[in-house]
Amino acid sequence: MSVRLTGLVTVLAVSLGLAAPPRKLQVPITYYKLPNGLKVVLSKDASSPLVTVGVYYNIGFRIEPRDRTGFAHLFEHMMFQGSTNLGKMEFIRLVEGNGGVLNGSTRYDFTNYFEVVPSHTLETMLWAEGDRMRGLDITDANLKNQQGVVSNEVKVNVLNAPYGGFPWLDLPQHANQNWHNAHNFYGELKDIEAATLDDVKAFFHTYYAPNNASLVVVGDFDEAQAKAWIEKYFGDIPAAKLPAKPDLTEPPQTKQIWFSRVDPKAQRPALAVGYHVPPRLTPEHAAMVMLNEILGGGRDSLLYEELVRKRGFTDSVDTSINPLGDAYNYNGPMLWSANFIHDPVNKPETLLAAIDGVMTRLQKEPLPQETLDRALVKIRAARYRDYGQFGGFGKADTLATFALFDDDPGLINRIEDNLAKVTPALIQNVARDWLKPQNRTVLVLEAGAAATAEGGE
Repeated sequence: MSVRLTGLVTVLAVSLGLAAPPRKLQVPITYYKLPNGLKVVLSKDASSPLVTVGVYYNIGFRIEPRDRTGFAHLFEHMMFQGSTNLGKMEFIRLVEGNGGVLNGSTRYDFTNYFEVVPSHTLETMLWAEGDRMRGLDITDANLKNQQGVVSNEVKVNVLNAPYGGFPWLDLPQHANQNWHNAHNFYGELKDIEAATLDDVKAFFHTYYAPNNASLVVVGDFDEAQAKAWIEKYFGDIPAAKLPAKPDLTEPPQTKQIWFSRVDPKAQRPALAVGYHVPPRLTPEHAAMVMLNEILGGGRDSLLYEELVRKRGFTDSVDTSINPLGDAYNYNGPMLWSANFIHDPVNKPETLLAAIDGVMTRLQKEPLPQETLDRALVKIRAARYRDYGQFGGFGKADTLATFALFDDDPGLINRIEDNLAKVTPALIQNVARDWLKPQNRTVLVLEAGAAATAEGGE
């Protein structure tokens, strides 16, 4: 049964009130490593004639060099500027010319590149990814060009956009004390512009190596043939001597942090709160994943009920454990956040009191088991949908990051089991220990555009 069909069966069974449990997700996985350290994950799914190829490098915002903020993101752009056998932008033309789509992104703990293509082009995609892992075309002209592109992206998406960087850029810089977790991830313009050609070359040879990467192939392919191609195009790429990973440890937060900033482009104020979360893959983390759904997962969530339906403070509430991904594809300290735009008549103190009222109820009384069961069904349906859409990219992303961070892509098949073990008592304990004001950072965003309009300018 395909992931998509299984998800539909789950939803239908729930809507009809059927007692039989839904069929459990089991993603087929072949996992091995090349002698050079490259982690390889293969997952066959012949439901459509597509394959997703992803290469994930264990370098993201948190690990970039000091005084080079934004460097991990800058280098993501450099990877499309040409390699040993493909000229500038030819990688993109190769994928699109074969009817595929591609992209890359920089996250907290990894940078990824992926292609979704017709399955008969798999060898071509593996050759192309191997070619740029083997040797990037690093030139002064390419560097200067991409410094300009990234600088312009910062200006467009953050500096000159209403609510730019709210709250994903703002909260970590104030909630965390460790520089690796607390610097401007998008990058300071002065740091981006100061990057040199030697910096870029050193970065490539340090982090873009097979023993710092995972390769995932999901879709319609012959496994034996895929293994042969992977060995052919990646097997002789030399491993690198990797530097020690930085210490990302955060000291416990003992008192509430409150800060504000004026957004000159915003017409209405906004509020965000961020709470440090339990370590990833612990039972408490599983409870936090469930709490994220219970608190902010749609129109039946507790915060939507309190802030939208009951009090009319806002028309929507966004919550997340990881604003740049999901609750599993990161590898360090993280914040559970809730944020929303509101009318200026509602003061931050009033909004926080309403949020605290919801948290207090969670802390004082255990939730009924039915609430947890419903949250689990919703999480399951969302994951099945993500795994089945867009050529299986969501599945590939989870497999690649579990391999990269945990050396165990099979964790994908244990997510539901771990969530099902969460009890009302554990939810209550996690709410008491983690969703308290002493563990919270509050961001008040003031609407500068509204003030300007009132002033008549």
